[in-house]
Amino acid sequence: MAVVGIVAEYNPFHSGHEFLLNQARLVAKDDPIIVIMSGNYVQRGQMAIMSKWDRAQAALQSGADLVLELPFSYAVQPADIFAGGSVKLLHDLGAESLVFGVEDANLNFSFLAQKISQIPHNRFTFSDYTQTYATQYNQMVAQEVGHEINQPNMMLAIAYAVANLSLRRPLSLHPIMRIGSGHDDLLMRENIVSSATSIRNFCLHHQGEDLSSLKNLVPKAELATLQNQTVYPNWNILFKFLKYRLESTSVTDLGRIYQMSEGLEYKMKEEIHLAQDFTEFLRRIKSKRYTYARLRRLSLYTLLNITSDEMFASFDNISTLLLGYSKRGRNYLKKMRKDFEVPIISKVDRKGASEGTLGLQVKTDRLFEQIIGQDQNFGRYPIEVK
Repeated sequence: MAVVGIVAEYNPFHSGHEFLLNQARLVAKDDPIIVIMSGNYVQRGQMAIMSKWDRAQAALQSGADLVLELPFSYAVQPADIFAGGSVKLLHDLGAESLVFGVEDANLNFSFLAQKISQIPHNRFTFSDYTQTYATQYNQMVAQEVGHEINQPNMMLAIAYAVANLSLRRPLSLHPIMRIGSGHDDLLMRENIVSSATSIRNFCLHHQGEDLSSLKNLVPKAELATLQNQTVYPNWNILFKFLKYRLESTSVTDLGRIYQMSEGLEYKMKEEIHLAQDFTEFLRRIKSKRYTYARLRRLSLYTLLNITSDEMFASFDNISTLLLGYSKRGRNYLKKMRKDFEVPIISKVDRKGASEGTLGLQVKTDRLFEQIIGQDQNFGRYPIEVK
């Protein structure tokens, strides 16, 4: 078999993602394409603009055979943990190849990963508080491997390749040149594949209006879903809940939040009174030591009351929720499920949702359900696409 894996957020699914799925089909041929997709919260510390079910549906209708949820424990994390959890899940589900989009597909990512893995571990300990950890890490890697690593998908690709080295059966890596706008491009441009960031930006600024300008950028069914949504989750909506959490929680309890360190609980509690919105709040707590992505993730952990103990416990009980499948995907599940090295949850029940990654997922999804008005776990069944 030539089972292909893809790691995705699809926030939302767009024509660039469809292109990557088409490229993955050339690798997989008649074998399944497995997508490990972030759920209702994404890597940089935000709610997804559409539910995991709607995004999974778009992927399945565009060529994916299995879509499974990347647990919150891995989905809302820095690149190394995000990539490590994703690649390990694909490995445990029988994937043999990893297809990913990147700004420069001509690089030998396996070679770069081997070079990085040979750097003495103590080189990764930093004490320069005038720059973020990410900046120092990227500078050190560039110095060692002779190539600048500073674009979002490039950094993720390196993280995938490094994580791949630790697998018992490493995946074959297939980098695909990204087409269209840059990952963080806020503007939509004519005759070019727009970024998910620009599409989200357009939706947020045209809430309740006609979204037909997106008709060439996202699948027709997904556009209809976006058009019918009454709310697009974002930090402008969540800020008042974060403010309540910070103002009503003691500094001692805030100190137990995952990734709360170096007195940030004091800084956050102090600045939340003065900030008028989430953007201003981030600016007030920003320092040269932390990236905005790191602070958004910390804000999300705080809002959702995720403690360090809770996060670490989730790593000891990993499972993945099956969001949907095609006929090819269903046949693959029937044939291979007993050989998978990770439990696949097809239906969430009260007992199974009390602990581990699934328990944390159900807990975090409660807020998303309140915002979007749709149940996300109980009573839901995998989507089947003929």
